[in-house]
Amino acid sequence: TLGALEFSLLYDQENSSLHCTLIKAKVSALEKVLLCPLGREGLKPMDSNGLADPYVKLHLLPGASKSNKLRTKTLRNTRNPVWNETLVYHGITDEDMQRKTLRQVEEHRSKADVLFHVPFRISVCDEDKFGHNEFIGETRVSLKKLKPNQKKNFNICLERVIPGTSFCFLLQVDRGGDVEERGKILVSLMYSTQQGGLIVGIVRCVHLAAMDANGYSDPFVKLWLKPDMGKKAKHKTQIKKKTLNPEFNEEFFYDIKHSDLAKKSLDISVWDYDIGKSNDYIGGCQLGITAKGERLKHWYECLKNKDKKIERWHTLQNENHVASD
Repeated sequence: TLGALEFSLLYDQENSSLHCTLIKAKVSALEKVLLCPLGREGLKPMDSNGLADPYVKLHLLPGASKSNKLRTKTLRNTRNPVWNETLVYHGITDEDMQRKTLRQVEEHRSKADVLFHVPFRISVCDEDKFGHNEFIGETRVSLKKLKPNQKKNFNICLERVIPGTSFCFLLQVDRGGDVEERGKILVSLMYSTQQGGLIVGIVRCVHLAAMDANGYSDPFVKLWLKPDMGKKAKHKTQIKKKTLNPEFNEEFFYDIKHSDLAKKSLDISVWDYDIGKSNDYIGGCQLGITAKGERLKHWYECLKNKDKKIERWHTLQNENHVASD
């Protein structure tokens, strides 16, 4: 009698994003046969008026918990909610879709630590203004079933959860290695022959580590074209308040000859702004000829393709870094 959830999933490979469209919750086919003649249909009633205030919550791991949580709007006094709402995770790669482990991290009233061999979980909850939000039901789907750029529709019965816990969309990527990841950043590079310089775009960050006591950060990004010194070699974005998924959409220009770029490296660092004390370093990466993997590839493609803007996601790492200005 928990009901069923209708939703779709789409992995947009080109834009490195995972789209989850929550359509509606309704009575399941079996329940419709058994219960509708009795006048009972839709989600399980949670309130004294025989209705519910349902919403759907997603949670993506690894990373700071608040940065990976998404939820729909709450629909009031209904057991047959229709959301038609799309929630999007940015910075999702092929590796994220394939290498993953699920574990519980979101507790409702009691603490536990349980491992599951299910890569995708969605929960439906009832919002209570005067108390704890109540768990209604959950459903699970393997992300490995998704084909890139092909929407897959689901209509699945909600299941019960382990008592005392509230599960959401839980996905953990097992990357291996000893370097701590602190989020991702989307960067664009283009060498402009018309302007005679390098244009660096800081588009957005996702899944940043939380540095403040409120579970968020006040992030900004710094750029340094090394080994040059002085103000012309350094730029920084505006500060985005209380967010772990900031959107910047800012561009910066370096007046430099194309032939000199091979001798340079671009240091990108993300910081948490603090008033009256030193800013906290969240994570960074460095692009250039001396870099490796995607960082080297991005720089090389920029050098090779003049007047073409090339966007790439890069993982932020907690490496040793000098203090912020």
